[in-house]
Formats: sequence, structure tokens, C-alpha cells
Amino acid sequence: MPIRHDPELLDEFLDLLRNLIREPAVVGAEDSFFRVLMRELQELGLALTYYQGVLVAQGRDPESLILSAHMDRHGLLCTGPNEFQYSAFISSNRSEQTGDSVSEQMMEAIQHRFVGQRVQAHLPYTGTYLGQGTITHSFICPHRNNLIFEIDGLGFLQPGTPVSFLDRLTQQDGCISAQLDNVVSVALLVFLFRRGFQGTVLFTAQEEAGRSWRFALAWFLRQQIRTRRLIVLDTSPYPSREAAEAQHLVLRKKDASAEFDPLMTAELSAKCTALGITHSYKDAYVDSLNETRQKKLSLGRTELGRLIVASQGQISGTTLQIPTTGYHTASETASLDSIRAALALLLSYAET
Repeated sequence: MPIRHDPELLDEFLDLLRNLIREPAVVGAEDSFFRVLMRELQELGLALTYYQGVLVAQGRDPESLILSAHMDRHGLLCTGPNEFQYSAFISSNRSEQTGDSVSEQMMEAIQHRFVGQRVQAHLPYTGTYLGQGTITHSFICPHRNNLIFEIDGLGFLQPGTPVSFLDRLTQQDGCISAQLDNVVSVALLVFLFRRGFQGTVLFTAQEEAGRSWRFALAWFLRQQIRTRRLIVLDTSPYPSREAAEAQHLVLRKKDASAEFDPLMTAELSAKCTALGITHSYKDAYVDSLNETRQKKLSLGRTELGRLIVASQGQISGTTLQIPTTGYHTASETASLDSIRAALALLLSYAET
């Protein structure tokens, strides 16, 4: 059974995604994007509550299902005269000059990735545009053990100013590209509300700094909510288009922290099968790769896994991920077939 193809539905979603991608949401400086989201959602008659690090949107049946997605994206933070650092490192305190606070492997992997990338600066709280520039150089400072960027055109900025990658959605060869992680999931959830979803959605901050689960947990504890029907949306990296397009969507039964709720995972799997959506399990994929690898890959520590552990299993659920390539770049790519599949699966919850 093929996935239902509705060109107008897809075009409407892509218009929403295109607009949201243009709005900055640098890790640790997400306030302006939270306000953009609130403007989008206020028009839909939802109950909106903004706490530190999490915007909660609720329809008429808030306990029916809880969905979550982080909305922060990678960027830079001005830390001195023409000196910029990776915002996730700053937000997660991985720039403490302790010698082992930042993974050398991580720094080596990304230190040259963004040379030539256009960027834009904006005021931390309001998001007011300040100017554009181009990353010309990046290096690991041997004295501070930290990754430093230099930018042509933004030498006038003051320390504390966030700088986002100049991001635009492109569409080619049946795929879309941009810094999709994780604005694509945010757009899916806003679109879901537009189509009648009446449950609860958590939009969280600082996931890229490993902190979003704390904001989500604080909300669950504040409301005294226990649930096993939480679905966390995100993207999932693959090394090639062939590997990414081997399935429409990616599920998980576990991560490195915890086992996910088997009933919720089975429910998503059954819906995928009924809708003609091909899917795989990321943990099984990693396990299969590790059978032939001397240096084993990690299953990763997701927001959901951390929530399960921190709540001692009182909060649980499963994940729904869109397979992509070019992870953590401004040209992360997903197939339109995967987008259609995610829309079809999520809209099945709006129709019930």
C-alpha cells in the first residue's frame, strides 16, 4: 500500500518549514524562536505555556498523546574580538579549560566543516538582525583546548552575541536540504496542530547541549504527569543516501541509556505498516554495524532515554526519526518520501 500522496499537503508543509528555517534558534539563545513559535500557535486556539527551556502547547484533549521535539540548532557565540565558539560547547559548559571538557575527536571532526559558511548575527533575546559574514578560519586553540572560529564581516559584535548559519531550504532530486535538525520536527508538530491534533506538544531548548531533557522533566514533575505515551521527534544520521533511503522512517527500541516503551514502539510500527511506510530500528542498525567493527559505535543517548532514567521509568515512550545525511551541517538532507511518511503517520493521530 503506497503512502497517500497529496501535493497540496506537502507544499503547505514545505512553506511552513521554509519560513521556520529562516528564523535563528542558536543553542542557548532560543528565546526569539520561541516567540516565533508562539505566534504560529496562538492563531490555532491552543493553550500555550512558556517555561524556562520549554514551550508547551495543548489542545482540547491534552492527555491523549504527548509529543516532543527540540527546536535549537547549532550556531556560534561571539566570545571576544572576532572570536567565536561553537554555541553547544558554551551552553553545555564544555569550554571550561579543564583539558578534557571538550572531546578532541568531536573538535577534529568539525573544525574545518564550516569554513566558507555564510552566517548572520542577531540580538540574543529579540532576534533582531545585526549583520552577515563568512567563516574564514577555524582552529583548535592549544592553550584553551577549545574550537575557535573567525568570521569576516562581524568584527563589530560584542561578546554574548549569537550567530546562526544562514539557512535556506533547497529542494532537488526528490530531497530537501537545510539545517534540518531539528526544525523539520518542529514544523511537523506545528502542521499537526493546524490539521486538528488536540494532544500536547513540548518544544524544548538546548538538546544539542544535552540539557533539553531537564526542561521536559521539570514540566512533567511540575504537572505531576506520568505517561508511557510520549513520542520524541528528531532526525537520524546515516552515512549515505542509499543507507538513509533504505527506509522511510526510523524507530528505536532503546538507546544507550534505557529501553523504550515496547507498546508505544509497537503502536508506531503497526501504524507504519498499515500506511505503507517502511521503517527500521536504529538500535538494530547500529548493532549490525558493530558486528564487523573493532571500535564499536554507540547507540547514542537521546532526550527520551535520559528522561526514562531520570524519572525511573515513570515517563516513557518511543522515538520517531527522519533519516538524513549531512548531519549537523547546513545542508542536512532528507528525502521527500520520508517527509510524506512522517506527515501521514502523524496525521493519523490528528484524525483519531
